[in-house]
Amino acid sequence: MDKVTIRRALLSVSDKSGLAELGKALDALGVELVSTGGTAAALRDAGLTVHDVADLTGFPEMMDGRVKTLHPMVHGGLLAVRDNPEHAAAMEQHGIGAIDLVVVNLYPFEATVAKGADRDEVIENIDIGGPSMVRSAAKNHQFVTIVTDPSDYPALLEELDQSGGTTSTDFRKAMAAKAFAATAAYDSMISQWFAFADQGQKFPPMVSMTRKLVGTLRYGENPHQDAALYLPAGPHTQGLPQAEQIQGKELSYNNYNDANAAFELVAEFRDAAPAVVIVKHANPCGVAQRPNLLEAWNEALQCDSVSAFGGIVACNVPLDGPTAEAICQIFTEVVVAPGADDAAREVFAKKKNLRLLITGDLPDPRRPGQTLAIIAGGILVQDRDNGAIGPDDLRIVTERAPTEQELKDCMFAWTVARHVKSNAIVYAKDGVTAGIGAGQMNRRDSSRIAALKASEAAGTHGWDRPRTVGSAVASDAFFPFADGLLAAAEAGATAVIQPGGSMRDQEIIDAANEAGLAMIFTGMRHFRH
Repeated sequence: MDKVTIRRALLSVSDKSGLAELGKALDALGVELVSTGGTAAALRDAGLTVHDVADLTGFPEMMDGRVKTLHPMVHGGLLAVRDNPEHAAAMEQHGIGAIDLVVVNLYPFEATVAKGADRDEVIENIDIGGPSMVRSAAKNHQFVTIVTDPSDYPALLEELDQSGGTTSTDFRKAMAAKAFAATAAYDSMISQWFAFADQGQKFPPMVSMTRKLVGTLRYGENPHQDAALYLPAGPHTQGLPQAEQIQGKELSYNNYNDANAAFELVAEFRDAAPAVVIVKHANPCGVAQRPNLLEAWNEALQCDSVSAFGGIVACNVPLDGPTAEAICQIFTEVVVAPGADDAAREVFAKKKNLRLLITGDLPDPRRPGQTLAIIAGGILVQDRDNGAIGPDDLRIVTERAPTEQELKDCMFAWTVARHVKSNAIVYAKDGVTAGIGAGQMNRRDSSRIAALKASEAAGTHGWDRPRTVGSAVASDAFFPFADGLLAAAEAGATAVIQPGGSMRDQEIIDAANEAGLAMIFTGMRHFRH
């Protein structure tokens, strides 16, 4: 059966937006309206004639509305296969009338949790009758039309208007698919609340994560890969998907990935002096903190101006005109900032392909949560790397203690290193990265690559020596051998910060002492793969 005429509709909605207009349109088509509780009252307030579900079932709503639609007179009208003689006979025998259209959206469970309601209120906002009607109607979509989203009301009315009060099989199938997704998402949010919030389970025996499609992207990491952006259902951190894109082309998969790396790193400086982060292929290639944003940009760029070409820029404070002018001197894919003044926006407007994202705020870098990684045959789940160290966690292990400035440089380098792909080595001096070595198979090569970049920067800018001279160096994990440490010493580093914990720690400490280095152990590792 393709076309199904809508003669009777059952409406029961928590979100009443567009309800009156929908009811009036259905009434004008001669559709009988059946409803419950507050939905019926809203339809009557709109001047419409509505039959209560109680008139169908012969039972009043009871138990504070918990029991009203869970009845054979309702579900028989939804589930009956209309061209099945036995079903038709049962409907006639028991006086069950067919229900052709169901318009249902569910109790606001997500909003109830988000507002911090107590447990009893949360439990009361677990809908039972609604999902049951949705699933019954969706299962029997050969004969019944189900609509769960108010944004689909116009499509429903257009369908009815164009086909003389009927719906097509394709429309019903599309709405059924959306309905099952809605109930699956609803149950997923409930199960997550029970597991994580109510029972405090970090890794429950079964977990369902719901994602809502924002839109498809131009392609994935490469043009032959399709890609899309989804948002997690339920409470989640606000980030780039919620940012306001002021201008520029649509963001690509790589844009999102790289911009998020910059966004997460610059969030480390959310309550600090102006900072600029430049990222290329998810790795920082320059980071600086200065009294004003323009100085921070200039210093970050000088760290590795070659890699910065075509990169992502993130700032921890609103953008100003002079900084925007400076950024626009090189090709930049995306700029992310909490805000931008009129002068900055006017400057960027001249670069039509540059994407400008305004986030309004920066996330808490120490927020809880989990990360997921897809592997063949499974999913890896872990806590976010939100670990932090303070002064009391630092252990000076060398004969020479770091100076006050060396300690500041160590902490700055350590902050950046946790956002660099392993093996990570970061040289820093006076709040500026001097050289960054990322993603190498051994720590010695990362040390050497970072030093090489610093030497190239010195040549580019006409400095008499690389900025690694007199710098602090951070390693995201321990030095397994002394060669990586000695490479840093050869580059001119005078202080080292690393987790410690190697079987050869004493050998590393001895090498540091012999080289006159000050070295700090943090006791915390920050691998990033």
